[in-house]
Amino acid sequence: MKEKITGRVARIISGGFHALLDAVESAAPEVVMEQAMREIDEAIEEVRVELGKEMANKHLANQRLMQVNAKCEELSEKIELAVAENRDDLAEVAISQQLDMEAQIPILEAQISELSGSEKELEGYIAALKGKKGEMREDLRLYKASRKSSAPVKENSTLETGDPVSVKVGKAESAFSRILENSTGFAPGQGTPDKDTAAAMNELENMAKNNRIQERLAAIKGKKGTIND
Repeated sequence: MKEKITGRVARIISGGFHALLDAVESAAPEVVMEQAMREIDEAIEEVRVELGKEMANKHLANQRLMQVNAKCEELSEKIELAVAENRDDLAEVAISQQLDMEAQIPILEAQISELSGSEKELEGYIAALKGKKGEMREDLRLYKASRKSSAPVKENSTLETGDPVSVKVGKAESAFSRILENSTGFAPGQGTPDKDTAAAMNELENMAKNNRIQERLAAIKGKKGTIND
């Protein structure tokens, strides 16, 4: 969905200048230009809908992060209780759950950061579209004024000044490329491991996790022993 919006906004921003030139040569230039501004309004609404989704996802991710942190604190208390009661078996189970919960924290934090960046980019899209609409409205006003006064369109008028538009188009296309790249969840060319490799890595991960469980249990018991001494 975001890719579709990116393409549409890019087309409106980069194609607006040519649309205005075509409109001047049209049999009904005012109709063409006003239609172009209506399309901008539709694009702004579409971006706002996507922005609402990103903000909702960010809120959910923040809520989940708070829940995970609270659960980790709760498990810490249970682990200390199990160790105090010499129930290493229960402590190991709780530590295992705690490690699983802690593994979610950096992922959630990265997701929140990405959504914040996406939210900022979408807000930039809205600002760019509003700016483009303002420019087109002003060009339309100047065109109507020129028609009333029957003055010819100067060669160096705003309709034929390419430099400011080119600069804005370049900046817009750069921003669109960044948001499109940042919105993907996987890097280009990322491969999928074969079955044997995946199984081996899964076994290695389990071994590493069991080792971390024992290390944390030993650290907790050692801390408790130091306090008792």
